[in-house]
Amino acid sequence: MNNAYGVSPAMRERVQSAMAELGYRPHAAARGMRGRTYTLGVLLASIRNAFYADLLDGVNATLRDGEYALLLGSSGTSEMEDQTKLIHAMVDRQMDGLILIAPAVPRTEVVRVAAEVPTVVIGHHDPSPVYDCVVNQDGVGVDLVIDHLVDLGHRDIAHISHPTVRGSQWEQRPEHHVRAAYREAMTRHGLADLTRVVHSGYSDEGGYRGAMELLTSTSPPTAIFAGADVAATGVFRAAAELGLRIPDDLSLAGYNNTSVAALAPVNLTSVDQAGAMMGATAARLLLERIEKRRDRAVVMASTPHLVTRGSTAPPRG
Repeated sequence: MNNAYGVSPAMRERVQSAMAELGYRPHAAARGMRGRTYTLGVLLASIRNAFYADLLDGVNATLRDGEYALLLGSSGTSEMEDQTKLIHAMVDRQMDGLILIAPAVPRTEVVRVAAEVPTVVIGHHDPSPVYDCVVNQDGVGVDLVIDHLVDLGHRDIAHISHPTVRGSQWEQRPEHHVRAAYREAMTRHGLADLTRVVHSGYSDEGGYRGAMELLTSTSPPTAIFAGADVAATGVFRAAAELGLRIPDDLSLAGYNNTSVAALAPVNLTSVDQAGAMMGATAARLLLERIEKRRDRAVVMASTPHLVTRGSTAPPRG
């Protein structure tokens, strides 16, 4: 029942057959009293971000044939207090491990929790001996986007980013890496004077507000690079409201390559972060921690690639 080492496949099958015949189901609370509840918690800020769905697909694929049940905690916001409450609730319910997706929880609190409960952090590049990290090579991904837009002839390329979470103590959140890489790529192409960053947020509303600010300015950009596909959807909405056509009047690129990006009406050029693979990697690392198969922390980085679609084209005239 516990997938213990040394149990033969034949014995495991006989026990599982007997359980099925008797309708027996192990009681989670009772198992918890003996050391494990066989539950894993996943923390995320919002279920509206399609990239999180890709991550969860990978987590579920890894856990599908095992004993662990996945319980999801969505704070609905990026507020530290809301996410901290959720993490404490997961710990209080004796979950065997935690996967934290781009947490806004103060890093000191994550370190404290991870010292007691096996933990994997997705997105943040801040390593620690007490938790594992699964990240994307964000600098590589941003270079692919900016190089593509410059090759098309764009010079005035603006970036929609996420605001810094004050007091979180995370120094290497993904948006920090993406912003820095954007500025470096623009400088590399001799376009440092044209860099523009709007910190309106990774959401549909954030993308809309950021695009409205940029596109109604005295010198609107010819291209916008949104740091997340969910923000790019808001740019589509703003462009339509202003009577602008994508890509005829404005080129648009996103980041994540979610399922939404591939939809025919959207057709968004985007950086593929291999979200499902990142989720599967996080689940595998968490199981290794729970089962004490290694005694050191690791950082796993996925290599992105650019998926070019119909939302980017050479600028007019």
